[in-house]
Amino acid sequence: MHRNQLLDLIEDYLDRFPEEKSTVTKIQHFIEENESCFERELQIGHITGSAWILSADRSHALLTHHRKLNIWVQLGGHADGDSDIARVAMKEAEEESGLKGLSFAQSKIPTTVSRMIFDIDIHEIPARGNDPVHFHYDCRFLLTAKDSDYVVSEESHDLRWVELSEIKNLTKESSTLRMIKKSKAFQ
Repeated sequence: MHRNQLLDLIEDYLDRFPEEKSTVTKIQHFIEENESCFERELQIGHITGSAWILSADRSHALLTHHRKLNIWVQLGGHADGDSDIARVAMKEAEEESGLKGLSFAQSKIPTTVSRMIFDIDIHEIPARGNDPVHFHYDCRFLLTAKDSDYVVSEESHDLRWVELSEIKNLTKESSTLRMIKKSKAFQ
């Protein structure tokens, strides 16, 4: 079953971040109860894949000033039926940044597998056009970039490499600030 791969990744995530059990339990239940969880047509919400992209020296993260939400966040998007959420995150990162040579990050801990979920967040998306208020059950993966020359896509007002210590000046989003803390294990 296509949902089992993601449920296994989420179970591993819970082992590494037991303090996030409340959020993890919600996403597990959502996946188990919704066979079409990877489809954006599921109006209550859907699984999304995002990329927390660090510079080659891991001192900066690439953020997008999201066109629809009008906030600074990581790059990412809808699965559109693809149950390989790591692949979704990579595809969205490449499409939204134009960066070539992105790779899944490896931590200093040799046993850490790079395609592990780096962060999970559930956030409400406001109604827009024909789309009702719904939730994004976002699985985020840590990527590193070999080069820094990006292209701003139609998804964004702007893209910017931001020093990790300066991100708090652009956003107060708790999940973004949480990813900064998690990044320290990869510096």
